[in-house]
Amino acid sequence: MLRVMIILLGTPLVLVILLKFVNPPFWGWEISRTLFPPEGYPSKIKHEWVPISDISDFMTLAVIASEDQRFPVHWGVDFHALFSVIENSGESGPSRGASTITQQTAKNVFLFPSHTYVRKAYELYISFLLELIWGKERIMETYLNVVEFGPGIYGVEAASEHYFGIPASRLSRSQAAQLAVVLPNPYKMEPSPMTYYVSQRTHWVLRQMRNLGRIEL
Repeated sequence: MLRVMIILLGTPLVLVILLKFVNPPFWGWEISRTLFPPEGYPSKIKHEWVPISDISDFMTLAVIASEDQRFPVHWGVDFHALFSVIENSGESGPSRGASTITQQTAKNVFLFPSHTYVRKAYELYISFLLELIWGKERIMETYLNVVEFGPGIYGVEAASEHYFGIPASRLSRSQAAQLAVVLPNPYKMEPSPMTYYVSQRTHWVLRQMRNLGRIEL
């Protein structure tokens, strides 16, 4: 039993330490999509890793404004939102997420899609490791490089080129907000051309960005 616990807890720890210094060549979410492609998934994905220094500051601010406004100050978990999800979940496990950017990074890189307490427990454990070992800047850099902005479009560089024809370093405030808006459901929303809903959400994110101001990670 002790050996099993060491393996279950030690393997993520080793991977987290390794990936602090090495950019992941593939990750859990991408593998899952490849093995079990959803409708509309392309035969060839788009992805190009870029350092956070080559990503517009507007993009970092936009995802914080849209996804996780307490990202700079929390330790990986929004406990208030988490307890609310658990309280309202059924016998099969949580039916929706309350994930921070750190948790989404843990899920996308190290885990596979599922709605079970076991996976959620692993997600929380890895999130704490990421906060402790990686720090905010590496978490944000990895998140923006692996998150899916559209079917098979991974990372902000590929998304910027695909939707706007520019590198991520040149994203404007509005373009960054448009990209952030689609993250909850990139298979049903596109940043451009904007639907009425995406336009309204973009304006909301822009207001939040102005309220947050400049953020240091």
